[in-house]
Amino acid sequence: MKTKILMAALLSGLVMTAGAVQAQQERERPDFATLDVNGDGALTLEEMQSRGQARFAEMDTDGDGALSAEEMSAAANARAAERAATMIARFDENGDGLLQQDEMPTRAERQAARMFDRVDTDGDGVISADEFAAAGERMNERRGERREHGERGGHGYKGRG
Repeated sequence: MKTKILMAALLSGLVMTAGAVQAQQERERPDFATLDVNGDGALTLEEMQSRGQARFAEMDTDGDGALSAEEMSAAANARAAERAATMIARFDENGDGLLQQDEMPTRAERQAARMFDRVDTDGDGVISADEFAAAGERMNERRGERREHGERGGHGYKGRG
């Protein structure tokens, strides 16, 4: 019985690790030039598929054509280490190589910063009246497009009264 529980826990961890690796890779969408392997200005199905094959080959460190739990964990850990280093570099205000509680932005602060960056189209650190108006127009256009396609506007759960 204990063996079955242990195996189930290990399998669950493996699946979650693989899912985390896949989710991270999906978030990092390559640009057109990266996908256009032969540089001809057009993408073929083979070029699109080669990206996934290359990622698999990178993870398959022993080259046996299969991914072991160790290889998948190593890939996930490498990505986690990269994300941690990036986060420290971005938020370490006092330059000590560590993140203190007061250096960690809250989720609301991160969202506000992303929104500010999207609206500040000229990147000068301030939002002009024109940028503010243009952002409002873009938001209204998106809302109109969603409604045309039958998608709900606003927030909340679908199907809720």
